[in-house]
Amino acid sequence: MNFTQDFSAQTGRLNAAIEHADAIVIGAGAGLSAAAGFTYSGERFERYFSDFGEKYGFHDMYAGGFYPYDTPEEHWAYWSRYILVNRYTDPPKPVYPNLFNLVEDKDYFVITTNVDHCFQKAGFDKKRLFYTQGDYGLFQCSVPCHNQTYDNEEFVRRMVREQREMRIPNELIPRCPVCGKPMTMNLRADDKFVQDEGWEAACKRYETFINAHRRGNVLYLELGVGYNTPAIIKYPFWRLTAQNRRATYACINYGEAFCPEEIKERAICLNADLSEIFS
Repeated sequence: MNFTQDFSAQTGRLNAAIEHADAIVIGAGAGLSAAAGFTYSGERFERYFSDFGEKYGFHDMYAGGFYPYDTPEEHWAYWSRYILVNRYTDPPKPVYPNLFNLVEDKDYFVITTNVDHCFQKAGFDKKRLFYTQGDYGLFQCSVPCHNQTYDNEEFVRRMVREQREMRIPNELIPRCPVCGKPMTMNLRADDKFVQDEGWEAACKRYETFINAHRRGNVLYLELGVGYNTPAIIKYPFWRLTAQNRRATYACINYGEAFCPEEIKERAICLNADLSEIFS
């Protein structure tokens, strides 16, 4: 049910909730990065991938990621550029730094399904971040033969630098240092996703934070979370708010700001552009 009310009143309530919160749990989805300018079609696609689009016939970055390239040299030419643009390049709008300015002095923790590393680049404490779905900045074995991930920035930058005609040199195809099979991105797509020691440690820190703040003035701040994976952020935030009568649930999501009837009196729902809210 949608409970979006007067915009100025709701933003005032949000400011007050942030100010008076004993703890803030931030849950972020793709809509937050989109508001920061990480869009995957239109002008941004044309700027970085017009050559791929013309050759292969797709018109957005997501489609390019799923395209059945004939060779690994073509596959990695696309993906190395994709990772460089969406992981090692800062978003054009300062949404993440503005959000950090609001919460940096609070007791906060972030859980996100985003894999673009924007929180850490904006200054958020890495020990208060849980990237549930992986990181564009990590490779893993595609089998996988072992439970480890590898930083890929050096490899990615070299693949981008040395690719010609949308192909990388054969010797740059990343291979597992243990079994020799192809590497892949550390992204949750199936049961081959590697949850390495860093992932497990972040998960435990998040669970500890949640358990330590089941009472008191807790703000569950949901930002740009859709319905692709609601069981990771949205549903738990609703449940945790319902279980704590002093908790507040805030949802900012253009076109999808709503909450259940059971928590509407303690909810702030803003159907608005996140870049405007945090500017």
